[in-house]
Amino acid sequence: MFGHDADLMLTLYRTHAAELRAEAAQDRLARTLPHRSARGWLHRRQHRTRTDEARH
Repeated sequence: MFGHDADLMLTLYRTHAAELRAEAAQDRLARTLPHRSARGWLHRRQHRTRTDEARH
């Protein structure tokens, strides 16, 4: 597939550069989206637990 070592190295470099660009784009997208955390779910669950305890 590769005629020379230089072709192999160039292909590896391009592949690695493409992976780095994809990771950077993913990081940028993650920073622009609102964070969905488990805190809301945990808070509601703790609140329900307290309400259940208050009933008993």
